[in-house]
Amino acid sequence: RRAAVLDNLEPAAVATLNPVELERLGITPGEPLSITTRRGQITLATRADPLTPAGMVFVPFCYAEAAANLLTNPALDPVGKIPEFKYAACRLARAEPASAGVES
Repeated sequence: RRAAVLDNLEPAAVATLNPVELERLGITPGEPLSITTRRGQITLATRADPLTPAGMVFVPFCYAEAAANLLTNPALDPVGKIPEFKYAACRLARAEPASAGVES
């Protein structure tokens, strides 16, 4: 969020899914998606990407309003202090349009 060039290129977080997954969920690109893990829940607009493997969802971690760390563990590399590669099992569901953003 501190890199103006990147912020201009991608001003809002999105959840990226394979088009097959979006179709399975009954969601069209741009519609909100609720992502829930045992650690938390966020709601983001969706984007279709055929290069994202089916059965997976990609969420960038650099947006405070879509803090992927709410969904995963807060572990950092002990030397570089950068987040480790994050992944978690999650439940995906269509969300109400007014609920985009962090919910808990």
